[in-house]
Amino acid sequence: MSINAVIGQSGGPTAVINQSMVGVVQGLRQGGFKGTIFGMRHGVSGLVKDDLVDLTSIDDARLDRVAASPSAGLGSTREKPDQAYCERILAACQKHSIGLFFYIGGNDSSDTCRIVNELAKSKGIELRCFHVPKTVDNDLMENDHTPGFPSAARFVAMACAADGLDNASIPGVKINVIMGRHAGFLTAASALARDISTAGAPHLIYVPEVAFDTDRFVADVAAALKSEGRCQVAVSEGIQNAAGESIGATLIKSGQVDDHGNVQLSGSGALGDALSDLLKEKLPPAPSGKAHRVRADTFGYLQRCWPDASPIDQAEARGSGRFAASLALGGDVDGSIAITRVHAPGSGQPYAAAYKRVELTAVAAKTRHLPSEYIKGHHDVSDAFMDYCRPLVGELPRLERL
Repeated sequence: MSINAVIGQSGGPTAVINQSMVGVVQGLRQGGFKGTIFGMRHGVSGLVKDDLVDLTSIDDARLDRVAASPSAGLGSTREKPDQAYCERILAACQKHSIGLFFYIGGNDSSDTCRIVNELAKSKGIELRCFHVPKTVDNDLMENDHTPGFPSAARFVAMACAADGLDNASIPGVKINVIMGRHAGFLTAASALARDISTAGAPHLIYVPEVAFDTDRFVADVAAALKSEGRCQVAVSEGIQNAAGESIGATLIKSGQVDDHGNVQLSGSGALGDALSDLLKEKLPPAPSGKAHRVRADTFGYLQRCWPDASPIDQAEARGSGRFAASLALGGDVDGSIAITRVHAPGSGQPYAAAYKRVELTAVAAKTRHLPSEYIKGHHDVSDAFMDYCRPLVGELPRLERL
């Protein structure tokens, strides 16, 4: 093929987003692609500014080092292109004779890919556009799970396990605020800490899919303190009240808003502080007559790029990129890559995954939520979720206390 290709990374970085980028490069090479392979610096903003890096001749050893490194190696962006911006993207593609466009990101990134693809078609320009999945939130439609989630889930599980032992050492209430604006998958993964630690924590898990009631929350914590003598809480940054209003966004009224209109929840400790203050005010005193010790941490950005990626996640992220390249070289003109599970969770069969092409419109600007069958009551997850999540994170260490 005499045309060129371009690859970009968008949205929040992850521990394996570079695996996907390298997968596209290697997939193109292995497929006999002869054109130049460009990388966009900071997503489409780099493309329209002619800020490109030539990936064509970078040797495999260096690519493997980049692939194994967390964060977006090309740089990322939070820009949400409108129609006019996409005109500039298309013009840049024509300027550089680009016929293959790969964009690695979440649902907003897939929407950008869709708009550019439809614009090219309307002008009679052949531009093969492929969205490669990425998001620690695990909220892309059509996917069993998304690259980035297993590694972030691994971090959350180990962090909560270690923190549970800390909480057992000096009993009190500990609140951990975990990423997940609309989907509770990552917060639910905190339950894996119970597999690896004898601390038995977290005791309470709150996800956005279940309405959060502050009075009920205080009662839950009080009950855990009475039965366990301590309480570790895992709570999603995106918890909502019964009216569907984000509790965190309400508290962070002066917070920054990104190009997608989202209040930046993960960079603030406001939710954890507010829940701590609520418990300090409402909890009955300990049997000693003293107030309970209450603390909160916001895991924030650490959880998405921790350099201890799940082996499954690494392999599948690279495989997603290779599959996108094979589709483009095989004649497909557009699509999003989805990861499917060969055997249903809990079936007793060994874990295996496969890739498929789905329509961009099936993913773009849509959100997948934690299924109801993965939720137990109003503050826990089910055995079905544990069966779903365990194979993804890789082997975890076993922790012990006396």
